[in-house]
Amino acid sequence: MQMTERGRAMWHTSLASAFRTALACTIVGAATLYGPEWILRFVAFPAFSYVTVILIITDATLGDTLRGCWLALYATCQSVAPAIITLRLIGPARLTAGTTALAAALAAFLVVLPNNLTHLVAKRIALGQIVLIYVIGYINGAETEPVMHPLRVAASTALGVIACVLALLVPFPRLATCEVKQSSKEIGQNVTTRVKLYMKAFCAEDATSAMASVSQARELSRMSSKLYQTIKRYQPSMRWERLPFKIWRWQNVNDNKGEKLQSMEIALRGMEMVLASKSPIPSSLLAGEVKDGIKNMQERVILSIKRVNNIPQPSVTPETDLEKPDECLQTLQEIPETSQELPFYFFLFCLRLLETISTAKPEENKGSVKSKSRSWVSDWDSKKVMPAIKLSLSLGLAIFLGSLYSKPNGYWAGLPVAISFAAAREATFKVANVKAQGTVIGTVYGVMGCFVFQRFLTVRFLSLLPWFIFSTFLSKSRMYGQAGGISAAIGAVLILGRKNFGEPSDFAIDRIVETFIGLSCSIMVELVLQPTRAANVAKLELSRSFHALYEWASLFGAKPSKAEIVESQKKLRSHLTALKKCTEEAQAEPSFWFSPFNASRYEKLFKSLCIMADLLQFSSHAIGFLEEQGKGNSPQCKEILRDVDQDLKSLTQSIGLLAKSFEEITLLKSLDAFEKALVKNDNSSWDIELGKTPNPSFSSPESEPEKILNTYLQHCRGVADGMFRAEEEREEVKVDKSQVVLSLSALGFCVEKMGQEAIEIEEMVKEVVQSENPSSHVNLHEISCKIRSLYK
Repeated sequence: MQMTERGRAMWHTSLASAFRTALACTIVGAATLYGPEWILRFVAFPAFSYVTVILIITDATLGDTLRGCWLALYATCQSVAPAIITLRLIGPARLTAGTTALAAALAAFLVVLPNNLTHLVAKRIALGQIVLIYVIGYINGAETEPVMHPLRVAASTALGVIACVLALLVPFPRLATCEVKQSSKEIGQNVTTRVKLYMKAFCAEDATSAMASVSQARELSRMSSKLYQTIKRYQPSMRWERLPFKIWRWQNVNDNKGEKLQSMEIALRGMEMVLASKSPIPSSLLAGEVKDGIKNMQERVILSIKRVNNIPQPSVTPETDLEKPDECLQTLQEIPETSQELPFYFFLFCLRLLETISTAKPEENKGSVKSKSRSWVSDWDSKKVMPAIKLSLSLGLAIFLGSLYSKPNGYWAGLPVAISFAAAREATFKVANVKAQGTVIGTVYGVMGCFVFQRFLTVRFLSLLPWFIFSTFLSKSRMYGQAGGISAAIGAVLILGRKNFGEPSDFAIDRIVETFIGLSCSIMVELVLQPTRAANVAKLELSRSFHALYEWASLFGAKPSKAEIVESQKKLRSHLTALKKCTEEAQAEPSFWFSPFNASRYEKLFKSLCIMADLLQFSSHAIGFLEEQGKGNSPQCKEILRDVDQDLKSLTQSIGLLAKSFEEITLLKSLDAFEKALVKNDNSSWDIELGKTPNPSFSSPESEPEKILNTYLQHCRGVADGMFRAEEEREEVKVDKSQVVLSLSALGFCVEKMGQEAIEIEEMVKEVVQSENPSSHVNLHEISCKIRSLYK
């Protein structure tokens, strides 16, 4: 039933987006085909009006369109004003294919250079304007007016922007605020349903029904990820809608609600971690009163989640009062004797953590202003300048070769390069492939539409509606993505939305060839200037992820501030996100003469590193709870608490050493080259250091997770006894015994799982290194010692 509603919502969104796109294109077409003479005199390039519409209105809201107006104005100032000066200085009559390409390349370089300060849509519009201004000026030669020609390009852009605004207002505006509010509401319902499913699986008496509930929850988790992406997509657009909100006094939506709901995901992942491990819960722990108490706790958590989502609730009953302590948790007074009981306690800890997060007050982010204040000069960095260099060379080469092939159609080689510019690194061959396919199928559809409706121009416009629907689905598909969907939409509208451009079939062939020239230039420049394979970038991101894990693990026992912990968490998460993206790019990239990319191993490493990051975050929460309960206790109690900290510090230091070792190992290009480097440096002392250097391996007998866990549990009992004894001796000391037991048990669960994941990571790294060096015997500890001896 949920999948049906989701499918209907997707159809509704796609139809609405296609309708508005078709309406905007119809407005452009009506103005340029049937409009008064003065419009035709100023809007000399209706093709670029269509391109502007596609760039701005695709899946847009009112906020996106208002922002698009500003971005189009900013792009016009970037491109038109300098072009007028350039054309007056050079003179259009003196333009050649070479000077045109050079002028366009220099102008494009200046547009792209402030990489992080200009929106991507503004850059694409400005680059498209640059192509038209210089190439059309070269085509028309002396007939080109240095001032009016760039202004006509600006007028064509303005018509597209006006059409977008009108289309977004009919029949009623689509608001980013409503999209975020609806997504937040659906996420709240999603989280509530998942909590119920996890509780149902936790209390289930047989494994089959438990895993069925977990499977349902996993599907809901995937749906929630898309909802979070929707919120992230539309939150910037909400700022552009605040002015109308203030004018008409509409109700705004809380921007922090989505962030707070997303912060609950860590607790839900912990609950799923327990259930997915299929660890049997001892039946003695789930007695009748305890099970009823857990269900009451579930209702409290659900109520707090609904309050976060501003869902009206009936009057609170005593059974679900948020201020009433959980009776089932008050019975937890002893640390678990065995590791088999830890999953039960960890699940309850996650449930309590979920309630704590949902009832916490939002914190102000004071450091955001400072992080956003940047100097334009800071963009002069080799890595940041590289996108501008690549784009300018690609665009200049495409214009030059396209003009040599066909001077009247030379700008069609530069436009695909300009309007598909991406600031971030892309899978070169995959993106070029989907752009080419989208252009071809869109152009073929346009030629067929002209053939069928060659005498009925109005019907030709109507035939664009089903194509825009199809292009919207292409944009949301994994096969084509946004690049393929936009290319397909532009390919069709440039033929069906114009007249007097010659035979459609001839134009289609010329445009396909020119597009191929432009995409080929992009690929060639990418391979020459930045010949790094996506597989090598994924390898580098894996090493960076290990380094971030090392930094986070090193914080334990060092008494870091909350800001330092949050910063380390964000750094590791960002590197893991980049690792996932690079892994997907490497899978889509052809291997050619290189060894195939081991995608399955990288995916498993990504999952294990994500689990390790979650476990470290759970440990931070548990330590925070213990520090709150430990305030005011006796020195003896604090000393015992330090023993537990020392156990956790010892484990995290071992994990940090392991991560540091893997950071260096994964950067090795080949073991043979590494051995030659050892011989060249005449370094044979590594075996002496072997006995002095701590062994970072978790697979050795002395580092078994079970032994580490047993030592930890012994110290935990001392901590709990010390805290409870301090409460009995001193009345002013109030200790939440259940919270202490849950936090210590959660740390025990994390200690056990971190040891297990460390072993998994070690085995997978070994398999990755072995697959890259099939002729060598891989011993990770030996390699690590050699690396340290080489660089000491």
